[in-house]
Amino acid sequence: MFAATLSAFHVSAADRFLLKPAVVHTVSGVSFTNGSVLIEGDKIVAVGMSVPSDGAKVIELPGQQLFPGLIAPLTTLGLMEIDSVRASIDTREAGQFHPEVQSWVAVNPDSALIPVARANGVTHAVPVPQGGIVAGQSALVALDGWTVEQMTRKRSLAMHLYWPSAALDTTPKELLGDPKAWKSLDDQAKERRIKLQEIDTFFTEAAAYQKGRTNGASVVPSWEAMLPVLRGEIPLVIHANDLREIRAALKWTADKSFRVVLAEARDAALAADELAKRRIPVIFQATFVQPDDGQPYDALFGAAGQLHKAGVSVSIAFKDPTFNDEASFVRNAPYAAAHAMAYGLPHDEALRSITLNPAKAYGFADRLGSIEPGKEATFIAVDGDILDVRAKVLRIWIAGREVGTGSKHTLLYERYKARPKAK
Repeated sequence: MFAATLSAFHVSAADRFLLKPAVVHTVSGVSFTNGSVLIEGDKIVAVGMSVPSDGAKVIELPGQQLFPGLIAPLTTLGLMEIDSVRASIDTREAGQFHPEVQSWVAVNPDSALIPVARANGVTHAVPVPQGGIVAGQSALVALDGWTVEQMTRKRSLAMHLYWPSAALDTTPKELLGDPKAWKSLDDQAKERRIKLQEIDTFFTEAAAYQKGRTNGASVVPSWEAMLPVLRGEIPLVIHANDLREIRAALKWTADKSFRVVLAEARDAALAADELAKRRIPVIFQATFVQPDDGQPYDALFGAAGQLHKAGVSVSIAFKDPTFNDEASFVRNAPYAAAHAMAYGLPHDEALRSITLNPAKAYGFADRLGSIEPGKEATFIAVDGDILDVRAKVLRIWIAGREVGTGSKHTLLYERYKARPKAK
């Protein structure tokens, strides 16, 4: 991955068209049973029960339901193709601190996984850099376009900090495959303390650079990348799972002016009150992760519902606990939200967790996440509720332009459906 300046891009769209009649789930407000949506260019002009066409092309969607395009807020989609093929993976850099890294420039616009995710309603994704402690910056990427420049909708969306693990490996030395890799509990704890000190030092030096820049200091790209974080212009997304990690991260940020977002967040429900008090959004990725020993089997099924009940804004990202190849399963995002709904998350909030809430957490809710006048004309037409595994996405519009629902799955289906039959 490498830094680059990306030009703005606007997709071409039909001049003016009206979608009707459909169940319109605005997400931000009421739903319209026989609603209509008027689009001009790439923007929504009007939403309601009786929207006049005013000469616009009318597209009939009888019996269908209209939802905002789904957002994958924590993914390696476009950065990883085949987990077992190293050449197809570009998710991380060497070293511990590289805030200047811009993950989106490594997105492969020809990834076969992008149409697969899009076919199930995912229209936008946030490809996240990995590796080290401060891994770099993510961006908002639309799942439509010939080049990464065309796909990128908002650059420098967030900075990602991976909090040092609080877990200790208690495996006896004689049971390790490589005994030379064994470390005592004291050594492991010491390494963690060193990493925490490095985080403090890094951000202290970044603040010093910020102060020096006002006095005309020379430009250093890696420190320049930190300025939007220090100024509160973009969020600092802290990846932490264990309750001890989450509490340590919350304590560390208590006296700082960062816009904090908690990501991955396996044990976030155990710190729900503090997260709600500080209005820290959570991107929850552990719905299907196995709970710790001693926890109920459904502890993480109901975590999103518990966070919402406490007053935390929850976004849901899908992670399959069996496979490391997360990018292949982005399409299952609505089912993670549906499962959380079955364990206490209200239906409307489950919809928001994969649409409006991630848009708010990252700061682009003025453009995406709901069906409202003035927002981007990005939505999906479904033959049922998108949270129902039986529902099928029939049509997709991204920024006013209709895109296909085909993927490698449909191509293979059509190919083998036509195979010769045995006589």
